[in-house]
Amino acid sequence: MARKKIREYDSKRLLKEHFKRLSGKDLPIKSAQITESTDFNELAKKEPWLSSQKLVVKPDMLFGKRGKSGLVGLNLDFSQVIAFVKERLGKEVEMSGCKGPVTTFIVEPFIPHNEEFYLNIVSERLGCSISFSECGGIEIEENWDKVKTIFVPTGSLFSSETCAPLVATLPWEIKGEIEEFIKVIFNLFQDLDFTFLEMNPFTLVDGKPYPLDMRGELDDTASFKNFKKWDGIEFPMPFGRVMSATESYIHGLDEKTSASLKFTVLNPEGRIWTMVAGGGASVIYSDTVGDLGFASELGNYAEYSGAPNEEEVLQYARVVIDCATANPDGRKRALVIGGGIANFTDVGATFNGIIRALKEKESKLKAAQMHIYVRRGGPNYQRGLAKMRALGEEIGIPIEVYGPEAIMTGICQQAIQYVTAAA
Repeated sequence: MARKKIREYDSKRLLKEHFKRLSGKDLPIKSAQITESTDFNELAKKEPWLSSQKLVVKPDMLFGKRGKSGLVGLNLDFSQVIAFVKERLGKEVEMSGCKGPVTTFIVEPFIPHNEEFYLNIVSERLGCSISFSECGGIEIEENWDKVKTIFVPTGSLFSSETCAPLVATLPWEIKGEIEEFIKVIFNLFQDLDFTFLEMNPFTLVDGKPYPLDMRGELDDTASFKNFKKWDGIEFPMPFGRVMSATESYIHGLDEKTSASLKFTVLNPEGRIWTMVAGGGASVIYSDTVGDLGFASELGNYAEYSGAPNEEEVLQYARVVIDCATANPDGRKRALVIGGGIANFTDVGATFNGIIRALKEKESKLKAAQMHIYVRRGGPNYQRGLAKMRALGEEIGIPIEVYGPEAIMTGICQQAIQYVTAAA
């Protein structure tokens, strides 16, 4: 399971679209999205309610505590919303230690209300936790002792009896409506493969639940069965994180292949770089460098898996090597080409792509004083390792090569010893 945050606009769009399908009832929520490319006149034509109602506007950037941070405009008309957005669009803000520009806003009707309820559903290993409180809103943390939580095991029926502890203290005139709402939301949570859903708060409008503020996360590994239901959902980068040109290039490769190609620059001036086969192995290698006390020297996180073909590996390896060898400064560097023991990936074939890239980047590797460490096992690994050994002799770059007889992360220690040794 990969939990990916989505924007509040998309959470509410999914909620509105699928609430009726699952319950037979309308959920009359309205929302509009504003970005740098928004034409306000066109938006008003598309969403005429913007010009006839009082509005709420707030950043839709995957961070919370917007109200406490003075980033929510309340009870505004559309011209005031435009002014509010223009004043803040593209401006850098700091939230929980992360800085970044505000690029996306959500606009909704301003809903006067007296009641604020809290609802949270989280997917866990053996089921789902559902939390509810009659004291929602920006003071939910100060009133956490009033939050009631139940656990629903996977495969269990979420009945009125199961839900009863959550709504036990509600007045009878609203208990049934809120209980039914929670049951539908839980059904929707499972149907759309949410992993996290929070409404803080939702209120009652004409006696019917109405979400005012909402956060959602989806299991992106379920996209293959939900692509129609999700309808082109966007998974934005976390707030404060902006892809570099090289990261965007690898992301584009990843989008076009059935394999997995991941690349994140952690420290452009780092001296230890990785190119690791396997999602689990790539994390282990990175963690090992950190555990050995050299996280500050780790240049990147990189993972290729799912049997990418030689051309894909070539393009991928070019980017990793270019970043690893950028701006030579006279200090030694190490490239760790590691992995576990593959089940079905042809090690010989994937190494062909890496070897071609290493040949192309020979001069850059030498200028960066790069020492390469290889450890791999799996189908055709002997052939792949033999080619790596021959490559080192051919291009005159030190390449130490190990098979499955060696400890998987042993080359991390060797890389650290190399970059920290006296010249």
